Amino acid sequence: MADHYQTLGVSKNATQDEIKKAFRKLAREHHPDKNQGNKASEEKFKEVSTAYETLSDPEKRKQYDELSRLGAFGPGPGGGGFRPGAGGPQGFDPRMYQQWQQQGGGAQFEMGDLGDILGNLFGGAAGGGAGRGRRRAAERGDDLQARVIVSFDDALNGVTVRVPVDKADTCDTCRGSGAKPGTTPKVCPECQGRGVIARNQGPFALSEQCPRCHGQGTIIESPCPTCHGTGVQHKTRRYNVKIPAGVKDGSKIRIKGKGEAGLRGGPAGDLFVRVRVETDDLFERQGDNLVVEVPVTVSEAALGATVKIPTPGGGRVSLKVPAGSQDGRTLRVRGKGMPKLKGGQGDLLVKLRVQIPGKLTKDQKQLFEKLGATFPDPRSTAD
Repeated sequence: MADHYQTLGVSKNATQDEIKKAFRKLAREHHPDKNQGNKASEEKFKEVSTAYETLSDPEKRKQYDELSRLGAFGPGPGGGGFRPGAGGPQGFDPRMYQQWQQQGGGAQFEMGDLGDILGNLFGGAAGGGAGRGRRRAAERGDDLQARVIVSFDDALNGVTVRVPVDKADTCDTCRGSGAKPGTTPKVCPECQGRGVIARNQGPFALSEQCPRCHGQGTIIESPCPTCHGTGVQHKTRRYNVKIPAGVKDGSKIRIKGKGEAGLRGGPAGDLFVRVRVETDDLFERQGDNLVVEVPVTVSEAALGATVKIPTPGGGRVSLKVPAGSQDGRTLRVRGKGMPKLKGGQGDLLVKLRVQIPGKLTKDQKQLFEKLGATFPDPRSTAD
């Protein structure tokens, strides 16, 4: 029996997400409807599906790992069962092997819970009939991600954007059934709709995925001409995504049910739209607040003044500059910042920049000299 981890190309410590991604990639590559007549691909698809059915179920995976550790899948006398190796595999109980060997190497033997484990793992009973299997369960589709870039003004006011998404979606022709319109899938005659068939493996009678229906329990005699029986087709969908006013750079917007189509009738995944907000030449964003630098003259800073300042959206408001304001002083205008997603508005923070004239006229120079003579020396120290 092939190692399931090697079949999927993942490590024994792989996460469920890694196992799922590996299966989807290999299943698409080797799907029989895509490789009709290619026996190697059909066999590979069967192996991949069997491996995934075991490793995607945490309980089955745990049992599979334990049985692998005990050597239950290695070659041995009678064509299967435990292999003694050099003193037996790690964790192997020699009494089990001796009991099996005493009964002829090929007969059924009592192994405690091992028969139940094998029955749960492969859908059949150890040493007996295959039992009833079960069809592979419906599976939720993958989530998808998309990116959009919006301007500062669009983030300020909110906007609806059209987002293109390339994805595997439900086939428009057959509505996901995989069958040609006017026909329906039929119960698989080989497994009678169970999805599994019995295979003898030495002392065990194991169940494995039906090679004809690939575990579905049904077959499609007249495949859909559009999706060739898969029930899905790759297409570009365009969705209207509402970007709320006040959205922050890097925010994610979830669009439920707009991800990839599910497998075997499962629900679709979700679409996550990541938003990038462009910067503005005038306003700097700090959370829900905005910062703007406003120049003032020396006399305005010294004597105080009322000046007009810009606000986001193109308007202007009056701001009172207190007398004696220093360069870099920050004043707050409440409610003139970015909208808050939960309601309300941030503030506008105004940073004063005192402008020192680079060149003075003769009269201005004389006035500054007279004014400067009235101020104490700021570098002198008190006695």
